[in-house]
Amino acid sequence: MGNDVLGPVDTRLAARLAELRAEHGWSLGELAERSRISRSTLSRAERAEISPTASLLNRLCGVYGRTMSQLLSEVEAEPVDLVRAADQAEWHDQASGFHRRSVSPPQTGMRGELVEGRLTAGADIAYDRPSVPGLEQHIWVLDGRLEVTAQGTHHVLDAGDCLRLRVWGPTRFRCPGPQDVRYALVVVLP
Repeated sequence: MGNDVLGPVDTRLAARLAELRAEHGWSLGELAERSRISRSTLSRAERAEISPTASLLNRLCGVYGRTMSQLLSEVEAEPVDLVRAADQAEWHDQASGFHRRSVSPPQTGMRGELVEGRLTAGADIAYDRPSVPGLEQHIWVLDGRLEVTAQGTHHVLDAGDCLRLRVWGPTRFRCPGPQDVRYALVVVLP
């Protein structure tokens, strides 16, 4: 898949990933070792030949000490106090069925952000570690059903339910269906 198929956010994201690696002075091999992502996948992501999955971005965020929202905000426009619905950046991981809208993106001097997540029925995303250890999350299901596994505990959330947790280890988000799930995610840096 060439970069002519990817959207502008994916193209800017690819360039930012390459910049971050250069800023750290790492070779593709060093980054592959740190992130446990193959050199070829990293190379293709940096050249905008592929759109990275949510899981891949999470691993890279962990290596670079950022939340996914922080990384994505670096490839979007300058932060503002009022974010109009039409200006809220969206990112889609077609492979996993994950759609993400940055409702209130991270901003310098603020520790919290608000994200709208949507998973298609049957979608299942596993993160091997948080991007920032001790990250505080509040997951509020707006429509559908969401299964979240964190710290070895499995939670089933229906519309209106809210799960609060600090993320230290692996997490898993799954939409069992039959309908898609839509949820609000409040992320607060430790």
